[in-house]
Amino acid sequence: MIQRLLPEALLLLVARVAVAAVFFLSGRTKVSGFLQLKPSTYTLFRSEYALPLIPPDWAAHLATYAEHLFPLLLVLGLLTRPAAAALLGMTLVIEVFVYPNAWPVHLTWAALLLPLLAKGAGDWSLDRLLSGKRLSH
Repeated sequence: MIQRLLPEALLLLVARVAVAAVFFLSGRTKVSGFLQLKPSTYTLFRSEYALPLIPPDWAAHLATYAEHLFPLLLVLGLLTRPAAAALLGMTLVIEVFVYPNAWPVHLTWAALLLPLLAKGAGDWSLDRLLSGKRLSH
């Protein structure tokens, strides 16, 4: 009964939209206009978000663009597994190098991303539509 009210396609769609919102809204705080990085974004990546091995200006651009592209792909259900893997990788980097004490938040993000990595986007997605597979029941 409950599976009919909450089909897997709905659960995966909710996970896609929920985690996409977190990352997309974070990305929007780093830009003005379409994708023009704010000066404060560069400052943030030189100080609080400083990562080993990656120059701060590169990290600022890579993270900001990733926070826009991968959530868009998740909402569309397009290239869902690679997008989920990329955001899970970002989550791990944030956890290890930026905010190690924020593990409950990062664990929540991982809880939304892992089913997408394991199962894909589900029936209500461009991935399914482009695959040519029939809807599962």
